[in-house]
Amino acid sequence: MLKARMKTFIENHIENVEGKKIVKVFQQEKEYIDKYQLLQEGITIVENEDTSRFINAYIERGNKETEEFLGEETKEFLQKPIAYFKKEKNEFMYMELEWFELVGVDAVSFEVDDAFGTYNVMFGLKLQKKFLEKIKYFIKNKFIHEDAKFELLFDGNEGIWNINFSLNDLEGFSEEMTIEEAFKGIYQFLFELAETADQAE
Repeated sequence: MLKARMKTFIENHIENVEGKKIVKVFQQEKEYIDKYQLLQEGITIVENEDTSRFINAYIERGNKETEEFLGEETKEFLQKPIAYFKKEKNEFMYMELEWFELVGVDAVSFEVDDAFGTYNVMFGLKLQKKFLEKIKYFIKNKFIHEDAKFELLFDGNEGIWNINFSLNDLEGFSEEMTIEEAFKGIYQFLFELAETADQAE
């Protein structure tokens, strides 16, 4: 699925610059395209600056209990430390991003768990039910804590896996990280999960 989406992405994002056909991606996508030789002849990959992935993201804050809309945010909000959500425990953050669609995710929500104080990541992954064991295996092997907990629930009507895990259990986690740094790690996790699922087909 990732391979097919990547091919479509390349076709839909070809730009003509000074007579050359180029496609702009980030390092993770470039490495994947090179690995699976997905580039058509005559097209050049240009690697974006790492800081620009979230420039066009749609970001909003909401109330966890009522889901009331609290405000739309700009990319500057991403420079806040994730500890913001420990101070504002009633809030959650919701992000839509073009790059999420590439890995089969419409949006990602982020909040602090009221009971455990962990930073929770929630999203719906467009993947068939048959991938249950592959998803579980991937997630367990990505976590640095053996007792890490996560939730997996398949929604048959929507055809998606609702997944909830703690950012605290991923390698590189720090309470000092910014929201942008957290979402870079989340995107890497999603990309690797999508690639793993592709290999299982």
